[in-house]
Amino acid sequence: MKQELGQEAIYDARTLGTPRMLVLGVQHLFAMFGATVLVPLLTGLSVSATLLFAGIATLFMHFVTGWKVPVFLGSSFAFLGGYFTVVAMGADLGMSQAESLPYACAGVACAGLLYLILSAICKACGSQNVMKFFPPVVTGPIIITIGLILAPSAINNCSTNWPIALVALVVIIVCNIWGKGMIKIIPILMGVIVSYLVAAVTGNVDFTAVKEAAWIGLPVKMQDTVFGLAASGHVDKGFLISSIIMIVPIAFATMMEHVGDISAISSTVGKNYIEDPGLHRTLIGDGVGTAIASLFGAPANTTYGENTGVLVLTKVYDPRVVRLAAIYAIILSFCPKFSALISSMPAATIGGVSIILYGMISAVGVRNMVENHTDFQKSRNVIIAAAILGLALGINFAGNLGADITTAGNNATGAISFMIGEMNISLSGLAVASIIGILLNAILPGRRTEYMPNDENSGSLGKF
Repeated sequence: MKQELGQEAIYDARTLGTPRMLVLGVQHLFAMFGATVLVPLLTGLSVSATLLFAGIATLFMHFVTGWKVPVFLGSSFAFLGGYFTVVAMGADLGMSQAESLPYACAGVACAGLLYLILSAICKACGSQNVMKFFPPVVTGPIIITIGLILAPSAINNCSTNWPIALVALVVIIVCNIWGKGMIKIIPILMGVIVSYLVAAVTGNVDFTAVKEAAWIGLPVKMQDTVFGLAASGHVDKGFLISSIIMIVPIAFATMMEHVGDISAISSTVGKNYIEDPGLHRTLIGDGVGTAIASLFGAPANTTYGENTGVLVLTKVYDPRVVRLAAIYAIILSFCPKFSALISSMPAATIGGVSIILYGMISAVGVRNMVENHTDFQKSRNVIIAAAILGLALGINFAGNLGADITTAGNNATGAISFMIGEMNISLSGLAVASIIGILLNAILPGRRTEYMPNDENSGSLGKF
């Protein structure tokens, strides 16, 4: 039923049996639902199309990586600023939000193609050589900041109804620490269900949208897709080019996040997915998934830290459990009523669950550095980590010093903005921190140039 690794109990889903695996898949589904659905709600994209292509992209990622990596691809928040900017540009041209979004989606699709370029570099030069620029002293702080940057969104959601949020939080803790058998490995699902039920009983859920929604419907509408835009015969080529130029640079940030997320999953599971199946394969899965989703009017996809948090909590690492969540998402995308039911989930429930999940992402970053014996007696390592943490968090939460503040939900996200010609380029705190961290690691003395699997300055995630 489980195997021992050190003092931790690692559950093998292959021996848990079909019923339990099915339930574990539901837990991964709920873990990604809050953030995945939030992006289309903020941008005006289709919730049903989002679910459909999150599932398709996840299955494609698993196929490309040889069915080895337990990763889920959900909606990326990194492109929110791009969507908002393109819609604002469209409004200046007299376009509605619905008319502008396909232009933004075209830009995101082009951004997804950049992943293929980096993948080709990894394939040609070898992931080991590429990963020399991403040692634990770089990826660890990046992973930490991913969780910390997400944390305020969890608190903001909790603040809508703290009692409901605390129910989710307490149930997760109780089930994980004192639960027995199956209850112990589905704490997230239990937290969602119990908190949602309490919210419903106390009158904190509005089911109007659920009653009005149909049971079955197509998740994709042609007029919302890039193909529909092309078929309309009324394409503003100047606006299209501007949209692409505006959005494509965001991919440089998301690719760095991809490396950090794959590193986090590798550290969590105890397998180096950077080497096998290879970073070039995971990049292909992420990039193609994003490009295809965008062409059909869904948000960009990204590797999901929420599901990494579930892996940490449950210790069930079988990728088939994650694939079940992808299949559920595809099936449910054809049910508008279910999409409405999920959209009606109280923000406080999502917040209570997210406190644990986001905190665990940061904890994995700390673990990544500890297990690889990152030496903080070396000044170069202290400087690199300090620069990443300071820049990522400082810029992200800055309200002045040239930061371009965009509002996503309840969160103010800062970015460094600058002009290149007539183009306004914005780099998030995480993007700036990643770039500076990589450059510092490359130029500061003391970095090993050879590939050493167990050295903290190598590109390896360590020997597990």
